[in-house]
Amino acid sequence: MKPSLVLKMGQQLTMTPQLQQAIRLLQLSTLDLQQEIQEALESNPMLERQEDGEDFDNSDPLADGAESPTPTAEQEPQYQDTSFQETAQTVDNLEDGEWNERIPNELPVDTAWEDVYQTSASSLPSNDDDEWDFTTRTSAGESLQSHLLWQLNLAPMSDKDRLIAVTLIDCINQQGYLEETLEEVTEAFDPELDIEIDEVEAVLHRIQQFEPAGIAARDLRECLLLQLRQLPARTPWLAEAQRLASDYLDLLGGRDYSQLMRRMKLKEDELKHVIDLIQSLNPRPGSQIESSEPEYVVPDVIVRKHNDRWLVELNQDAMPRLRVNAQYAGFVKRADSSADNTFMRNQLQEARWFIKSLQSRNETLMKVATQIVEHQRGFLDYGDEAMKPLVLHDIAEAVGMHESTISRVTTQKFMHTPRGIYELKYFFSSHVSTSEGGECSSTAIRAIIKKLVAAENAKKPLSDSKIAGLLEAQGIQVARRTVAKYRESLGIAPSSERKRLM
Repeated sequence: MKPSLVLKMGQQLTMTPQLQQAIRLLQLSTLDLQQEIQEALESNPMLERQEDGEDFDNSDPLADGAESPTPTAEQEPQYQDTSFQETAQTVDNLEDGEWNERIPNELPVDTAWEDVYQTSASSLPSNDDDEWDFTTRTSAGESLQSHLLWQLNLAPMSDKDRLIAVTLIDCINQQGYLEETLEEVTEAFDPELDIEIDEVEAVLHRIQQFEPAGIAARDLRECLLLQLRQLPARTPWLAEAQRLASDYLDLLGGRDYSQLMRRMKLKEDELKHVIDLIQSLNPRPGSQIESSEPEYVVPDVIVRKHNDRWLVELNQDAMPRLRVNAQYAGFVKRADSSADNTFMRNQLQEARWFIKSLQSRNETLMKVATQIVEHQRGFLDYGDEAMKPLVLHDIAEAVGMHESTISRVTTQKFMHTPRGIYELKYFFSSHVSTSEGGECSSTAIRAIIKKLVAAENAKKPLSDSKIAGLLEAQGIQVARRTVAKYRESLGIAPSSERKRLM
């Protein structure tokens, strides 16, 4: 076989930089998009943000039709040191008495203190600041270890005990339990320190008195007992709850209430009060300390009802409006091929591409959201039980786009409705057949299961087979294992664990 040249004709899809940018902006969330826009504004001088109250003009300015604005009187420096200069010129001719009389009460300065140093007072809101949000500027996540170390620093303790305490705190997991045994903690120390296991246990008891209650426990039983011991002595049923947590916690976990009543010699209503006290405790005390920063969701689309019609609109507050800077665009000369002019021409072209990509993103998001609302009017009117089956192919066929595009649009995009804020993917669900030949969405089935469990008899909770029978009575054909899968996705425990005393 010898090499040869062959001429062929064919079609090939090429990903241009403009198309790549449009696809990348399409799949960004609102917060990521705002960060992308901010980076574009900082790197491209041709882009500028449209401020509130200004007439929006997004048309491309002519390359040579812009005029440079002239500075006005309002742009002149606001601070003039005329009084200080006049005083400095005459200081040598004045006596001390006259000098003190000529000193003004308030000397003007070239700049304000807050302009140079970031003080705490400068970051506080003014009286008329309606957009001030205390939590967004002051909230900070705190780890469980830092919270315990802060309390340790306030406790009087020897250096040796403090070293033991720091080691024990490092062994506490995020749920608040001590992961290592006392023997393992003791063996971790240098033998020259001569630390005994009794010393480690004594320091552990001191840490267990820290907040939150029940911290540094070695098992669930100890965690509940630590919390019960911190309750007031006059708490009703406190002694019985301590006895139950100490001796019969396994029976409570198995929900063997008849055995509990027999061994503790309590009646049914009395045992219910004891169990209620146990259930008021926190089995994971470490979860009270939130170490992560709060996450906020900014809706991309707002849906509201007006005159019995559902209206869809983009969230203008989350969509910054951009335009080409007319002044800088006016500096671009069409026939100039210098390096500076070429750079400005490229920046102008990139600014136009970026604005066009944003417009395309908003138009696509609006089309998809409108079709979702059109399909899910029942959900907006009546709730989850009226959710209809919907897949990506249905929306893609309605708007004339590919399913991958619909998937990008609906990822990390949120819709604000009168029923709450939902991700666009929430409105998509599979379906099961009904006895009448129709279809029912999995979201609606989950809502029905949740409703059935909420209305069940606590003494005789519904089993998965019973729930499947009730759904079949409503014309929804669902297998028992499918009911179990939906129940687990809702975080609902099995019927054996949902049994309660009346």
